[in-house]
Order: sequence, then structure tokens, then C-alpha cells
Amino acid sequence: MGLLRIEALSRIFAGARGGPPTPALERIDLTVEDNGFLAILGPSGCGKSTLLRIVAGLEAPSTGRVLLDAQPVERPGPDRGMVFQSYTLFPWLTVRENILFGTRATANRATLLIEQVGLRGFENHYPKQLSGGMQQRTALARALANDPKILLLDEPFGALDNQTRALMQELLLGIWEADRKTVLFVTHDIDEAIFMANRVAVMSARPGRIKCEVRIELPHPRHYTMKTSPEFSAYKARLTEEIRVEAMKAVSQEATA
Repeated sequence: MGLLRIEALSRIFAGARGGPPTPALERIDLTVEDNGFLAILGPSGCGKSTLLRIVAGLEAPSTGRVLLDAQPVERPGPDRGMVFQSYTLFPWLTVRENILFGTRATANRATLLIEQVGLRGFENHYPKQLSGGMQQRTALARALANDPKILLLDEPFGALDNQTRALMQELLLGIWEADRKTVLFVTHDIDEAIFMANRVAVMSARPGRIKCEVRIELPHPRHYTMKTSPEFSAYKARLTEEIRVEAMKAVSQEATA
């Protein structure tokens, strides 16, 4: 199971140096069905990462609640695996040791994950000996080590070059198509959201709200050539317009701050 419900959630940050408080999220209601893949798009500063951190249990909401399989989320737990944009690996541990660190996984489980993310032959390498893409594959394997109900990904491929990013998209999508874990994926890349998700939620400029949701009805398995199809272009045109409006609002907010 891996049914995620976000109910009436808001997050307000205290003002800096005695200034007024900053509302980051406002009345978020969102459901990610079991085995669903939801991508969240929105302009910079709209609260995408804050929302993901609350779902991970790394931050507390000001109001509202998060439920995973009807159980309240109040702290980090093994039922949620998280991958950040930065690789967050321990430089003094090998690939295998990073995957096993802080998890309940067995050595056999680590071996299977290393194979799954394409790192066989590199299990005894240290992070400094790996490319960015290989480091992020290690981080993905570590997030999967506890066999979590849901994967939380915060712009995990944002620091990668375009070619590596495309390969990582296909890798993650292949894992999801095989294992069907629930996924909540934050990205600023419209193409990435369309290619990977079966639903895309667009957030408004700050304070972040769910402006609209778009169901992506593209067939699986998905191949990179799909990105040039008329159907893909139609989704991109719609989402680009939705994001453009909110990005302009965000720029206006910065100008008047």
C-alpha cells in the first residue's frame, strides 16, 4: 500500500528580524493514489520542496495533516524514501555501504539494488570516484533499500547534464513501471513531469496552492521518442501556459518585496 493524503495543509514561516510572517503553503489538498506517480510543478519559491519535506516528516505543517495509508505522518520513517537534488552520500563509505547505511536492508537486498540501478562493478567505489549520475543512482538505491511505501524526490536530476538527466529519467521510470511504488516527484522541468508522471499538479506562486491537476494519459512503457509526439506537445503547451502565469506572479512578488 502507499495511499498518500494531504489535507488542508498550510505552512507559515516566522518573519526574519521581526518582520511579518511568510505564508509558504496555503490550503493544500492532494491525494496520490497507491502506485501513482504524481509530479509537482511550480515557479521558484512556491513551496514545492517545503511540501515534500513535510510529507517526509522533516518539517511540521502549521495547519492540516499528512496521512500515509491513513496513518499520520509526524516524523521521518522507513515507509518513506527520499532523494534530494544534492547527492547526500557519505564520502567515506562505498556505494554498497552508503546503500546499507541506516537501513534495514540485507547484503542480498543491496546487491539486487546495485544491479537494478546499473552499478554492478562499482559497489566498492567511493562517491568521489563516481560521476554525478552514478552518485544519484546510489542515492536512489539507498532510498529504495527499506522497501518504502512511497518515494519522495526533490528535483533529483536537477544537477545533472541533459544526457545523464534523460538516462536517469528512463531508469527511474523503469523502476516505477516494474515495482509500481507510489511516487511524489518535485521538478521545475515541464518535459520531465510529463514524461514521468501519470498526474501533474501545478502550484501557484507563493503562497503555494494547487492551481490545477492534469492527468497524463500517455501509454507505458514510455520511450524517450514520445517527447516529440503531438500528444506530448499538447500537454506541454497547456502546462507551459499554466506555469508562465504563476512565474510572472512570482517575479511581480519579488519586485514589490
